Amino acid sequence: MEIVGAVLEHSGAEPPFAASAPLSISRLELDSPGPGELLVRIEVAGVCHSDLSVVDGNRKRPTPMLLGHEAAGIIEARGDENSDLAIGDRVVMTFLPRCGTCAGCATGGRLPCEVGSAANNAGTLLGGAMRLRRDGHPVFHHLGVSAFASHAVVNRASVVRVDPDIPAEVAALLGCAVLTGGGAVLNSAQPQPGETVMVVGLGGVGMAAVLVALSLGHHVIGVDGVEQKLATARDCGVTETYTPQQLLDSGVRAPVVIEAAGNARAFETALAATAAGGRTITVGLPAPEARAAISPLLLTAEARTIIGSYLGSAVPSRDIPLFAQLWREGRLPVERLISSRIRLDQLNEAMDALAEGRALRQLIVFEPEATTKEN
Repeated sequence: MEIVGAVLEHSGAEPPFAASAPLSISRLELDSPGPGELLVRIEVAGVCHSDLSVVDGNRKRPTPMLLGHEAAGIIEARGDENSDLAIGDRVVMTFLPRCGTCAGCATGGRLPCEVGSAANNAGTLLGGAMRLRRDGHPVFHHLGVSAFASHAVVNRASVVRVDPDIPAEVAALLGCAVLTGGGAVLNSAQPQPGETVMVVGLGGVGMAAVLVALSLGHHVIGVDGVEQKLATARDCGVTETYTPQQLLDSGVRAPVVIEAAGNARAFETALAATAAGGRTITVGLPAPEARAAISPLLLTAEARTIIGSYLGSAVPSRDIPLFAQLWREGRLPVERLISSRIRLDQLNEAMDALAEGRALRQLIVFEPEATTKEN
């Protein structure tokens, strides 16, 4: 079938991206799903820093690549009749499929799937398949999803079904922002009753961590250099907010500090603000060459722990239903993460807004009659 999608022509474009236009809106050929695969009509896709990191070159991926990994949609076809999912089911996309058998999958979410990570790096679906072409030439998949398009073919392991009462906009955010930020709280930090949770970096992932910590009844401290993001945190119920410099000047520390900004300076700030005996959880993805200064003596003398948390150390099939239930109970207002709704052809400008810290989550909302044509 023919679809319309946003293709990254090359990584490392110079900002502003509205001018350099690394993403082009293209017509592509999408093959039918093979065994163990699904055809999904995309309803909503979120714009995330993991997309930006491929655009600006911080994450090296093969190109041309159809971007987008945070999304929700409706199953329209199955590659085989033995699937446990039905046509018409709403599913959440997850950007790290799990094979279920490798050493990483045996850690209960603590380590990524080795097979899924290899497929993501290669720009294929789990198992090595490629289902996208443009003018007869292959187009790579982004993190097994490629959601900046009207439709996607994905491996069964790349989706989690949700009940139809979960709106598409909420469902999309559960698959990346909430799974990563909220997972860092639930799975990595595991704050005890009464423990304060500090979040450094209040982008989409950081704000999701804030919302989940609040939903669990914790006192939350928000830290960011952008006043508008601090204001948003206060609107969400955070009563204590600081810029990074204000935080360091105040001497305020917390037993649980989550770094979600994805840069070395933020990590150093989070480490400095961690109380004796506390845990620093780092979930942001800085550039590969980034380096931070750490005092081993401080770690030893204060019995501190640093915990890395990729994708919130989550198992999507386990954790997405938990977050969906928190939303259903009115405890997790995921909608507060939405900055704006945009069109597919506004993606280059959306990358600028993300890079400049002006957005949490910009959502592309696809109409049900999104342009498609059977070959």
